[in-house]
Amino acid sequence: MISDNRVTVLIPAYNPDNKLMELVTRIVRKGFQQILIVNDGSEKKCAPIFEQLKKIQQCTVLEHDVNYGKGQALKTAFSYFLDKYPNNLGLVTVDADGQHAVEDVEKVSQRLCECPQSLVLGVRDFSGQDIPFRSRFGNELTKGVASLACGMKISDTQTGLRGIPAHFVRKLLSVAGQRYEFEMNMLVECKPNNVTIEEVKIQTIYIEENESSHFNPIKDSIRIYAVFLKFAFSSALSFILDIALFALFVMILNGIFIESYIIIATILARVLSGLFNYTVNRKVVFKSTSSNALVKYFILAVAQMLASAGGVFLIYAAIGFGEVGIKVVVDGILFLISYFIQREWVFKRKYELGAS
Repeated sequence: MISDNRVTVLIPAYNPDNKLMELVTRIVRKGFQQILIVNDGSEKKCAPIFEQLKKIQQCTVLEHDVNYGKGQALKTAFSYFLDKYPNNLGLVTVDADGQHAVEDVEKVSQRLCECPQSLVLGVRDFSGQDIPFRSRFGNELTKGVASLACGMKISDTQTGLRGIPAHFVRKLLSVAGQRYEFEMNMLVECKPNNVTIEEVKIQTIYIEENESSHFNPIKDSIRIYAVFLKFAFSSALSFILDIALFALFVMILNGIFIESYIIIATILARVLSGLFNYTVNRKVVFKSTSSNALVKYFILAVAQMLASAGGVFLIYAAIGFGEVGIKVVVDGILFLISYFIQREWVFKRKYELGAS
C-alpha cells in the first residue's frame, strides 16, 4: 500500500483492450484512491471497458467525442485534476497498454512524494537485445535532441510513466502540443520553469513487440521535433541570407575599401540577416513575449558579428584566399555557440513549443 494518497493516477486511453482493466485493478489494490482515465475518442467496441471502469469507486472516466491525441487527453485530465483535487501533490501518468508495472507506478509515486517540486521520470533500460529497434533508435535520437534543447541529460525521453508535481501541471496547460510531441515539450519546459528532473529506474516491458502503441514513427516524430526543425530552418534561412549578402557586398566593396571591405561586408550582411533571424525566432520559433529579448539578441548579435568578422579577417590574412569559404566554417561554429546562448539567455523566459 502506498504511504501518501495525495497522488492521482492518470491513464490516457485510446482503443484499449482488457489490459487496461487489469492495470486499473492492480493499481486499486496498491491503494491509490484517485484514478483518472481519459477515453480519447475510442471506437464503440471499447465502450464496455469504459463502462466497467466507471463502476470502480476510485475511477473517474473523462471522455472525448473524437480522438484528439495523447497531449490533449493529458490536458483534459490536468484541468479536471486542478479543479477536483487542489490539495493533491500531483499526478502519475501511466500508459494504458499494460507496459508499466504497478510496482513501478508506486515507485514513481513515492519519489514524487519525496520530491514534490520535481518532474519524476520512470526510465527504462534500452541496452537489452529484446528491445524493439524502433524504440531503441527513437529513444537514442530524442535523447540527443533533448540534451541539445533542454541542456539536461535524460535517460528516457519517451517514457509515459511520469510523476508531475501539481504546480507544474498548471503551467503545462499552456504548453503547445496535442499528441505525442506534448511529452517532449513537457521536458523542454522544465528548465525555463526551474523544474528539476528526477529519474527512477523501472522495468522495460514490451508486449508483442510494442505493436499496441499508437505512436506513428513518421508523423509523431515530425511533431516531436517541430520546434527544433523550426529553429534549424530559421537558422538555415538566415545563414543563407547572410552568406548571400556577404558575397554581394564583397563584390561591391572590394574595389572601394581595399583593407576593410571584408569587415564592412560582414557587418552589413549580419545586420540584415540578424533582423530577419530575430523576427522569425521571436514570433515563430520561441513565440517569446519578453520585453528584453530584443536587447539581449542585439548584444549577442554584435558579439557574434565581431567574432565572425575578426575570425574571417584573421584567417583570410593568414592564407590570402577563400573569404566566403572561411566565413562558412567560422559561422558554422558560431551558430552552435549562439544557439546555447539564445536558449539560456536571450529567450530564457517561458515560451511555447511546437505546433499541434
